[in-house]
Amino acid sequence: MTTHVPLVVLGGGPGGYAAAFLAADLGMQVAIIDREERLGGTCLLRGCIPSKALLHVGRVLAEAREMEAWGIDFPKPKIKLDALRARKEKVIATLTAGLAQLAKRRNVTIIRGEARFTASGTLEVAGTEVGVASQTVTFDHCILASGSRPARIPAFALPTPRVMDSTTALELQDIPETLLVIGGGYIGLEMGTVYAELGSKVSVVELTDMLLPGADRDLVKPLQSRLEKLFEKIHMKTKVAGLEETKKGIRVRFEGPEGPFEQEFSRVLVAVGRRPNSDGLGLENTTVTVNGKGFVEVDSQQRTSDPKILAIGDVCGEPMLAHRASHQGKVAVEVLHGDPALFAPRAIPAVVFTDPEIAWAGLTEQEAVASGRLVEISRYPWAASGRAQALGRTEGLTKLLIDPETDTVLGVGMVGPGAGELVAEGALAIEMGCSARDMSETIHPHPTLGETVAFSAENYFGLATEIYRPRIDAAEGRH
Repeated sequence: MTTHVPLVVLGGGPGGYAAAFLAADLGMQVAIIDREERLGGTCLLRGCIPSKALLHVGRVLAEAREMEAWGIDFPKPKIKLDALRARKEKVIATLTAGLAQLAKRRNVTIIRGEARFTASGTLEVAGTEVGVASQTVTFDHCILASGSRPARIPAFALPTPRVMDSTTALELQDIPETLLVIGGGYIGLEMGTVYAELGSKVSVVELTDMLLPGADRDLVKPLQSRLEKLFEKIHMKTKVAGLEETKKGIRVRFEGPEGPFEQEFSRVLVAVGRRPNSDGLGLENTTVTVNGKGFVEVDSQQRTSDPKILAIGDVCGEPMLAHRASHQGKVAVEVLHGDPALFAPRAIPAVVFTDPEIAWAGLTEQEAVASGRLVEISRYPWAASGRAQALGRTEGLTKLLIDPETDTVLGVGMVGPGAGELVAEGALAIEMGCSARDMSETIHPHPTLGETVAFSAENYFGLATEIYRPRIDAAEGRH
């Protein structure tokens, strides 16, 4: 069977369904081809949403424990793992059902199956269900939104469920007595936090000398201090030399600064990043260019080197973030619609949903140093925030990176509870070209953590009320 669809979206994740829905809203005939039974992609089915649901559970457990400082004692919680898994699945089911209804109301066709390009304008779609025949789908344009998957290291790929990736870790088969997380990036730290709060003794091993290598050190420091208390051990500058399954678990061989050592764990989580889903799609039968890292090369309009194919999201580069994919999907559709659209953001916010959360947008301090760009950094400690004191969470920090010549805000970073919500204001400020004066003179509600953004801007001018920073005359130069 051969079907022709003017616009095909290959992949039903956040970028894919955002593109398809906008295309339908603009009057295009569109179909989503996806291997999954439900829309949502990795983010909704086995990534962003379920992990944040479990992190919420972990935060509640932590808050109950922290209330002891206020003279309120809760009994030790009883964790009903079946109910916890069911609740997580209910969240996923509710959202996927909503997407299915939205697709139906927009008349977006859903084609289930494994798709492969046989030519620039043709896809062969193999049915994923027994008795469902394959079909040929031809198209005028295709938006490739095939996403990414957990990176695998062959040496760690033991044929045992005791060695998990981020997908299997979210299934919560049990709460292991001990857990080793290989990788100190955001996925490893988020999942390590979940299991630690549920009762596992969690250790983390990181090959480099820092957690979260992409984040500024002053933002990571409060998180690392908290994790050093929550986790059993954090091994820095340490290599995993090998894994071996035993009767009780996984024996791990380490090579660290003090020499080799071994330790046994109930389970091991391998969280060493993600890789793009560009292989196995038949892209060699098109004129799409795939670089050495497996990313599909695109221009600022999401066009590939094949005139019929555009690409969005994880498959076309870093950062691998759902909100980036969604925005790119909309740009790609607007381009096909004939609108003068470009993907040229000044800031793509990033959030690490640990406890405390870390968030940043725009220029980072690491990037400024690496490029030799002159910036002034204004930091506002949350210890001076009445709201943070009331919450008992004074370890936080808000900072702004500011152009000293124009006072334009170039970057914002923060660490603390709710940082992922607060960073949106910083992203908007950067996109709008706001100055530090704009942010300081925007009246923020009190007492909130959000006002630390304005206070950080005030601190740039030496005018913050709750902290003292002597003001230097402009003629003499600022700090």
